[in-house]
Amino acid sequence: MFDVLDSLFWLQIFFASLALCFISALLVLNPKVPLPFVRIHAKVIALPPIAALAALLTANPGHASAPWRLDSLAWLLALFVLTIGFIVQRFSVRYLLGDRSYRKFFLLLTLTTGGASSAWLNDDLRWLLLCWGITLLGLTTLIGLNSVWQAAKNAAMYAGRIFALSWLAIAAAALWLSLATGHWQLSSAIAEKSLAQISSWEKTGIGLLVILTVMIPAAQWPFHRWLLDSAIAPTPVSAVMHAGLVNVGGVMLTRFAPMFSGEGLQLILLVPAVLSVLLGTGMMIVQSDYKRQLASSTVAQMGFMLIQCALGAYIAAVIHLILHGLFKAALFLQAGSAVRRYESDASKPGRPALPWSMAGGALALTLGIGIWVTDADDGYQLISALVLGWSLFVAWRQLVTARVARIAGLFILTGAGLAFAIIHFVLHGILKEAVVQGAHPSAIAAVLTAVVLLTGSAAGALIVRQRFAWSGALYLRLVKMSEPHFDSVEERPNYLDHYLTQGGRQS
Repeated sequence: MFDVLDSLFWLQIFFASLALCFISALLVLNPKVPLPFVRIHAKVIALPPIAALAALLTANPGHASAPWRLDSLAWLLALFVLTIGFIVQRFSVRYLLGDRSYRKFFLLLTLTTGGASSAWLNDDLRWLLLCWGITLLGLTTLIGLNSVWQAAKNAAMYAGRIFALSWLAIAAAALWLSLATGHWQLSSAIAEKSLAQISSWEKTGIGLLVILTVMIPAAQWPFHRWLLDSAIAPTPVSAVMHAGLVNVGGVMLTRFAPMFSGEGLQLILLVPAVLSVLLGTGMMIVQSDYKRQLASSTVAQMGFMLIQCALGAYIAAVIHLILHGLFKAALFLQAGSAVRRYESDASKPGRPALPWSMAGGALALTLGIGIWVTDADDGYQLISALVLGWSLFVAWRQLVTARVARIAGLFILTGAGLAFAIIHFVLHGILKEAVVQGAHPSAIAAVLTAVVLLTGSAAGALIVRQRFAWSGALYLRLVKMSEPHFDSVEERPNYLDHYLTQGGRQS
């Protein structure tokens, strides 16, 4: 009883602080309010994540009381989304100063992150539809924030159309699930007793709608182009997309996990996810635009997150979406300083000595085998072993290079490994009772996934070197696929001509 009262108390505090943020954002929007008030708003926006953190520390891991779902997963997601939103708003106080949509930006961003953070605190499917619809509408408006720029309006139009399809898919899935089970409450609708009332074809149909819902915001093939179009939006918008928006698939599939206990739906999800990993990686290799490189990387990363869900590793998927979201948001925020300085060949570190490369390879192989044998029956363990082992080998080659930097590289690598282990341990402890453990597909599916990913990695190396005729053709194909729609790109911002013409007339 104490836990329930405590959770509801923090829920009231959370929504009160969120309402205060909306009021503050509306004041920012009012042109009569002095512009320096934005700095006060950027401090007020810190209250909801503080409330979410306090609730997370005292949350009942599996608490669900109609209509609320106040478990540790819900509070962790609220904390994650609003923390990125707070950082982006603080960053934008100076970054967007002077933009004609400066005041409007803070209201839209507050609305978008507020909707995304509230979607998972309620167990009612109708609440989910409302909050997720607000989030998609806010993101569409943010993409087209510069409404006088035709290219930005076109990018927002493309995103809005495909987001509408995503929302209609989850609306159809929610309505179908409610009519079939007689429950609007998600935890009741996907309970074992309720799912037993649904025929296999209905379960498959609802599952396919959920898969379509998550593939679109995750920019999975063939719905990836909206994310490439969105590079025209201000950099803070690209950063906040990773606050539970493009990576919402891991959350939604985790909540609907009992629907995906059959191997058929898991395999259906696995196919586009694997293709998106390969496509996103290839597009990242061939792109020269930094923001589109990051967007292509997101396509691949979200594909890997969906692979984790398809293999039943929902806790790993949630941890992945949180760490990837924080990392990628930071990369977008520093995109303005990403211009590389060309250095002379003499200043570049040489290739690692062969003994050190062999030592790194042996260490990576040992790590991979060790992770795999801990639970060889779990298909995801094989994928995890390959990814972590390969990551260790790449990091070893990059950090342990010249003799001067070798000791420092070893310390950095060791520190990064310890930090990863600690973060993974803490997040796994928070989520283990709130996240339903998913069913694992056959080992053959995991092995085939690993083989395809390894083959794609080898093909990527050949594309870069272009030693074969087919690699050049594939390179050009990837360049074409990684380009946004033609009318969402301009060589120069033509809307500035209007202001230049007006300035010339006034002078």
